Amino acid sequence: MVGELEFERPIVELRKKINEIKEFTETTDVDLSSEIAKLEARLEKLEADIYSNIKPWDRVQIARHPGRPTTLDYISYLFDGFFECHGDRTFADDAAIVGGIARFKGLPVTVIGHQRGKDTKENIRRNFGMPHPEGYRKALRLMKQADKFKRPIICFIDTKGAYPGKAAEERGQSEAIARNLFEMAGLRVPVICIVIGEGGSGGALALGVGNRIYMLENSTYSVISPEGAAAILWKDAALAKNAAETMKITAPDLKELGVIDEIIPEIKGGAHKDVKQQAEEIEKLLKTSLQQLLTLSEEELIADRYNRFRTIGEYSLMNDYISVN
Repeated sequence: MVGELEFERPIVELRKKINEIKEFTETTDVDLSSEIAKLEARLEKLEADIYSNIKPWDRVQIARHPGRPTTLDYISYLFDGFFECHGDRTFADDAAIVGGIARFKGLPVTVIGHQRGKDTKENIRRNFGMPHPEGYRKALRLMKQADKFKRPIICFIDTKGAYPGKAAEERGQSEAIARNLFEMAGLRVPVICIVIGEGGSGGALALGVGNRIYMLENSTYSVISPEGAAAILWKDAALAKNAAETMKITAPDLKELGVIDEIIPEIKGGAHKDVKQQAEEIEKLLKTSLQQLLTLSEEELIADRYNRFRTIGEYSLMNDYISVN
């Protein structure tokens, strides 16, 4: 089946066998209903076993699935009256980041997110979801506008990373990302960040300084891709699967470390299986988070964001390596 991943192959093969038997029974007088029922029960158990034991590399593949819902997909299900804004008022409009004004359950909000394409033509136009500096400056312009008019900000994170090309560096890629980190820390409105696919390096962090940070169950969030880490550590990008196992880039790992606040469950097989149902899961958490954050004052929101990042991670002192003389 198109779009199925390697670890799903046993499910695909069994489902194909069931369909073949069903077609056979429809064209002949042979009753195989009992055999079909047994295979369907076996399929249900197989799906439960595979999807409840997904490995980190499997999650990486799901996060990269070409059919995985994008920012604009979720906007169409979650918000009303979305009005997209363009340009950074300095250089250009970057299609790798979309943003604008909308309503969530009647509440005016500003929505910003990385946007990749669904086909080759759109991916080229959106630079495969890797923003240039003008993309981050557009995002910051919208954030400041939201801060001025007291609108909560909702960010969707889905990028392999900021574009590393020469032109992007010449236009101040690093400064644009650093400026976003600095400015987001002091925003006086609620900021909610959701990793919906890949959250790669500073390109993701530039939209990731929020009061609440959530991840879809099969998303990833890391300082570098597994391939990049493998190339640095072992001089072989082919060992990306091993790197994914040790990097702690999945939602369960990051929840344990305190990097994210909550995991948004995905349906079996990933969000691409049913976008509408996945949007409903996001909607529940957005509603709860906004109810909590809107009760805080401006000073409390900034303090809450500051404390949220101060408490990330764990460390321990190992007495074996400490000598006191």
